[in-house]
Amino acid sequence: MVYKLSYNTWSGKEKSALQKVIKSGMFTMGKNVADFEKKFSNYLGRKYSVMTNSGSSANLISIASFFYKKKNFLKKGDEVIVPAISWSTTYTPLQQYGLKLKFVDVDIDTLNIDIKKLEKSITKKTKMIVSVSILGCPTKLYEINRLCKKYNLLHFEDNCESLGAKIKRRKTGTFGDISTHSFFFSHHISTMEGGMLSTDNFEIYCIAKSLRAHGWTRDLPKNNPLIDKKKQGIFEEYKFILPGYNVRSGELNAAAGLVQLQKLNKMIHTRRKNLQIFNKLFQKHDKFIIQKTDDYHSSFCFPLVLKKKNKFLKNKVLKILSKLNIQFRLITGGCFTEHKYSKHFNYTTHDKLTNAKHAHYYGFFVGNSSINLSKQINFLYKALKNI
Repeated sequence: MVYKLSYNTWSGKEKSALQKVIKSGMFTMGKNVADFEKKFSNYLGRKYSVMTNSGSSANLISIASFFYKKKNFLKKGDEVIVPAISWSTTYTPLQQYGLKLKFVDVDIDTLNIDIKKLEKSITKKTKMIVSVSILGCPTKLYEINRLCKKYNLLHFEDNCESLGAKIKRRKTGTFGDISTHSFFFSHHISTMEGGMLSTDNFEIYCIAKSLRAHGWTRDLPKNNPLIDKKKQGIFEEYKFILPGYNVRSGELNAAAGLVQLQKLNKMIHTRRKNLQIFNKLFQKHDKFIIQKTDDYHSSFCFPLVLKKKNKFLKNKVLKILSKLNIQFRLITGGCFTEHKYSKHFNYTTHDKLTNAKHAHYYGFFVGNSSINLSKQINFLYKALKNI
């Protein structure tokens, strides 16, 4: 048996959708992208969405958008609070726009930012909180919104790993001033490559649309706050107003996304059934910590963290997994400060990041997907039951 990190969730419907695009001869951003953006917004419960070529690009455009707002905008040197565990491109746009990062440790039981330490880390220099729901497990988003309101902070919500997760029936990805989502192969829905930026703020929506496509005005709604409404014509449509990029998605990606979105609730239901099996088997294991939450977990994968520091035991576990063809990898991107790329950042830490470092060196995850993995999960448990 091979227990993979991820499994293909496409069927003939996605391939048929691609064929329709191929027959049309229109591959660049068009009606499928617009339709997917609209339906994704409806699914999420947000007013606006902007599709990009990846979740990482969605993060980049989001951070850039905060710099071009007319009020309560970011500027170089502003302090931003971030969790110590996330993917690299949660952090990279912050560095690229000259922000100063402050890292806060995680709760070892959820792997999300420690909410008790978060408020203590806020200073007069703080301008934004970055929230990340790790691997399908909702972070304390209501509390984070409360803190943002209390201290007049921006809230950027990286939801790339937790599409479909909920807190009190409210979906993650609806709390931040901007939220982002990823549609990579292993994620909750897959568009080959792809991402989405979502917001309820019309100004941010317009800025993001301009930044996505060269920084020009062509794709903007007619009644937008970025250009002179009195002027019209070809020169206004092709006017460059912001230092933008080209991170547009294509029609093939959006066509696949439209099919995947119809299947999303069913796929998350299956992921959660797999999660129930995993939790039942591992919740009483005397060597491992697993994620614990009372909220609606959309279960990206199954993280396992050794309860105690033990290099010999860690190496033994990983050797067993490798020998039995059970694929594994570092939890998300691990702890930021333990990677070489951290030397390129301007950052401080609120504390010693003890839990994040422990998860980095003594944790790993195995895969989950929207197919029945009961055999694979039981196989994993038998392999580690008496470790």
